[in-house]
Amino acid sequence: MSVQLCAIIELSVMRLNMWKRESVSSDLSPLSLSGGLFIRNTDQEYTAFRLAIFLHNTSPNASEAPFNLVPHVDNIETANSFAVTNAFCSQYSRGVFAIFGLYDKRSVHTLTSFCSALHISLITPSFPTEGESQFTLQLRPSIRGALLSLLDHYDWNKFVFLYDTDRGYAILQAIMEKAGQNNWQVSAICVENFNDASYRRLLEDLDRRQEKKFVIDLEAERLQNMLEQVIVGKHVKGYHYIMANLGFKDINLERFMHGGANVTGFQLVDFSNPMVIKLMQRWNKLDQREYPGSDAPPKYTSALTYDGVMVMAEAFRNLRRQKVDISRRGNAGDCLANPAAPWNQGIDMERTLKQVRLQGLTGNVQFDHYGRRVNYTMDVFELKNNGPRRIGYWNDADKLVLIQDSPLLPNDTSGMENRTVVVTTIMEGPYVMLKKNWEMYEGNDQYEGYCVDLASEIAKHIGIKYKISIVPDGKYGARDPETKIWNGMVGELVYGKAEIAVAPLTITLVREEVIDFSKPFMSLGISIMIKKPQKSKPGVFSFLDPLAYEIWMCIVFAYIGVSVVLFLVSRFSPYEWHTEEPEEGTDGPPSDQPPNEFGIFNSLWFSLGAFMQQGCDISPRSLSGRIVGGVWWFFTLIIISSYTANLAAFLTVERMVSPIESAEDLAKQTDIAYGTLDSGSTKEFFRRSKIAVYEKMWGYMKSAEPTVFTKTTAEGVARVRKSKGKYAFLLESTMNEYTEQRKPCDTMKVGGNLDSKGYGVATPKGSQLRSAVNLAVLKLNEQGLLDKLKNKWWYDKGECGSGGGGEKDKSSQALSLSNVAGVFYILVGGLGLAMLVALIEFCYKSRNEAKRMKLTFTEAMRNKARLSITGSVGENGRVLTPDCPKAVHTGPPLRQSSGLALVSSELP
Repeated sequence: MSVQLCAIIELSVMRLNMWKRESVSSDLSPLSLSGGLFIRNTDQEYTAFRLAIFLHNTSPNASEAPFNLVPHVDNIETANSFAVTNAFCSQYSRGVFAIFGLYDKRSVHTLTSFCSALHISLITPSFPTEGESQFTLQLRPSIRGALLSLLDHYDWNKFVFLYDTDRGYAILQAIMEKAGQNNWQVSAICVENFNDASYRRLLEDLDRRQEKKFVIDLEAERLQNMLEQVIVGKHVKGYHYIMANLGFKDINLERFMHGGANVTGFQLVDFSNPMVIKLMQRWNKLDQREYPGSDAPPKYTSALTYDGVMVMAEAFRNLRRQKVDISRRGNAGDCLANPAAPWNQGIDMERTLKQVRLQGLTGNVQFDHYGRRVNYTMDVFELKNNGPRRIGYWNDADKLVLIQDSPLLPNDTSGMENRTVVVTTIMEGPYVMLKKNWEMYEGNDQYEGYCVDLASEIAKHIGIKYKISIVPDGKYGARDPETKIWNGMVGELVYGKAEIAVAPLTITLVREEVIDFSKPFMSLGISIMIKKPQKSKPGVFSFLDPLAYEIWMCIVFAYIGVSVVLFLVSRFSPYEWHTEEPEEGTDGPPSDQPPNEFGIFNSLWFSLGAFMQQGCDISPRSLSGRIVGGVWWFFTLIIISSYTANLAAFLTVERMVSPIESAEDLAKQTDIAYGTLDSGSTKEFFRRSKIAVYEKMWGYMKSAEPTVFTKTTAEGVARVRKSKGKYAFLLESTMNEYTEQRKPCDTMKVGGNLDSKGYGVATPKGSQLRSAVNLAVLKLNEQGLLDKLKNKWWYDKGECGSGGGGEKDKSSQALSLSNVAGVFYILVGGLGLAMLVALIEFCYKSRNEAKRMKLTFTEAMRNKARLSITGSVGENGRVLTPDCPKAVHTGPPLRQSSGLALVSSELP
């Protein structure tokens, strides 16, 4: 073995008001010190130690005077007796009250001897020692009883026991004593100094002897090395291995899962325990650079370390309540003094430590008067094809209790009434959420949501009690392609941690192979979520939008065509002509009314007036002209009605232009990134799809840098909101619709669903609850309760209104100036054009008057301006020009013909 690295940790337990140092003999000393010892390869245990101290210091008991645990670290290079002696004496000289730490076979006797001689208590998660050690508290329970009970259950009478001496000989001694009583044939082999080649030779020799049953009592590192050689030598199929340690889930057994070996072991830490779940949430947030070992789940030794700190803190708290003086004044001398000078209050400290009883990460923590763990429970696990599965448990009272696998009737739930069923789910709105002020509630009452209500209804129909358990890793469930281990809620069911999964868990083929699903309680599909684009403001000429530009062009051509046709039929129809000749005997001028009113300009004016729903002074008299007018009126009636019907919607609704409308749009562009949840059915859908578009999308997603996959749905939604439209998230349509209804109301679903699937309630394979759960879901569906629940949690509690936008005020439907600005522009432009034309007419008329009356252009304009202002008119309504001589008609009378030319009424 190489050089060992040890750390001596000194804990200072002090009041927050340490500046008030009062020497009151009836109170706890303001400064309480404890030491700690960590040996080689205990980085994770040290991290658990630091985390426990931090959590204690930041969560003081508000009902009592708080005190802090302040660590002080010393490093030593070796763990031999000399180094340990120096470290212990250093701690003793500082006045420590207790020592927390780990030991190995070389340092155990040194530490326990010093502690016994000087009355310093040792709290350790290391292997239990045999014999009576008055000042040693063993945090690690003995596996002896559970192992012997398991051997009795399997009825083994011949097996191999592999061990090392790092943990002593306690298990070996128990095995050999039992073998002598039951006539077992046990081959006990010490593998302490074995290398890989030695393991292979040993396994080959045992294989030739037809040894197929093994009990392995090795530390984690050596155990993993040996299991590697078991795989290399293919000593798997037909073999049965029992792991004699308390961390079955700490062992990497993925290569055994499908090899045919039967592997059994014990598990001390229950990862479904709410206390463990809460710690895991803090553990997963630790920086592994600062906290080594935090990148992996805590081992059972780390959990024991955490509980050890809690035991010390509780003991100090009890001493403060009892006002026991445990000061080391006068007792912080030389630990090597002869004779030894033990600490007078050490017995009080030891007594208080052994009286501690609390619920920790490893279950009930309680000690007997020898300092050994009592009243504890450990689970029994067995490796199945789909991973570790709980098959029973062991405790002092009930001994070995195995979960029966006997077949039951499909809908038989007998025996469920007297126990609580664990329902695993995931924290995902609106399915499962914490209530406001959830700290005021306990158990299931802390949660609310669709799945919470669904679980309650199912439990009522089945008649069971249940406990909601949030999945620790926050995943739905996928199988690791390398380790073949299931994670998430599927893993909770597969490995026996839960009995029902009520969550948005998609029914898929790969999941159906390892768990059972009920009928779907909700249908859905994969959809696309994007950031809601900004609403486009209406254009200046948005009043033209109700009709397509092609229609407007057709209307213009129709207007011109109708005007021309009306002009032509009016010219050819004799009923549109009227000539009034002067009566005989009179010399009066002909009538001012033209013989045909529908010249080309009047035809255009009539058509325009009809189109604008206005009238004019002329109307067709002939049947043909009236037919043209009638069909034009009908045409304008339909066009104007259709235009008016669409105008309100186009002026009041601000349309959003989405850059993406379908999966095809995503696949053919590269500007917008897109991804899925890293562990779930959506990712699996794209991975397995054979459709060209989805294959192209999967190729992009798996090679994109940075990764486009997210750990949680909330992370994906947040990424969409922060991406400024440059990221699209692919997720189930139900979650997409729910998010669209939540503030800040800035996401939207685009396109249709990419597939069709459903959410189901899951149970382990062969569960007696399967049929009952399935019938309950069908009944709830027939009663319409499932639809009511969805409306309740999606829309009744929505925050964005029916349109998915934000809260709308009453003025949101009013038109703004931008909606009708184009109409005002046309009005102003028309008025300006009219003024310009009037000016041109004024100048043109002035120029003609100047030529006719021999005036200058300026004088003519001045006269016309004066006339425009004074407005002098004659009797017949004609404007009179004062200085203009009357015209004398010397030629024959003229008449207007066709509105185009003047022709003589007499032939020459």
